[in-house]
Amino acid sequence: MAEYTQKLLVEGNDDFHVISSLCEKFKIQESFEIIDCKCDNKLLEKLSTDLKSNNLTTIGVVLDADSDLNKRWNEVRKILIKSEKYNNVPENCDKAGTIIEPIEEDDIKIGVWLMPDNNSNGMLEDFISFLIPKDDKLLPKVEQVLSEIEKEGLNQYKEIHKSKAKMHTWLAWQENPGTPMGLAITKKYLSTTPIICQDFISWLNKLFNLETT
Repeated sequence: MAEYTQKLLVEGNDDFHVISSLCEKFKIQESFEIIDCKCDNKLLEKLSTDLKSNNLTTIGVVLDADSDLNKRWNEVRKILIKSEKYNNVPENCDKAGTIIEPIEEDDIKIGVWLMPDNNSNGMLEDFISFLIPKDDKLLPKVEQVLSEIEKEGLNQYKEIHKSKAKMHTWLAWQENPGTPMGLAITKKYLSTTPIICQDFISWLNKLFNLETT
């Protein structure tokens, strides 16, 4: 098994499979390893540890912004500043995905993408919802149902997780109900032409110095 010097840290299994499917779709070179860190806190811990490695050249981070984009960015920013490897860690994340070069040329380049789009609160499911085809007729029905159960106080999910409820309900109504998000990309239930998807792939390519074929 190849030892990768470039790694992409993600916070969960869904992120792993979604990004793997996108890499396959766009024929991205297998020059980096995607690491499922199991949760956001463990990802941040791993980032802090991996920045001390002498065997890595690039670390990418994909994290949900959740309910506070600025708070999430500052969590990452503090780790980068504490490492003392970077001169200019920006106060705000880059809307196109952040990429920071190290002070020392042979040190670790860092990249950060905050789901969904480095500009909004939210999570992976919000990113995926942008990939639902524009002419889809099921999504308005999903949103109508969610609105109705919320008005009646029947929803058990928190407001922060509404995008999860929306996305997984939509997936439950496809030809193969309950298809995971990554597989939904492979099955072409989801479109990969929206600009948000293109921006994410562009960030990956820039971060890992890759070229699509």
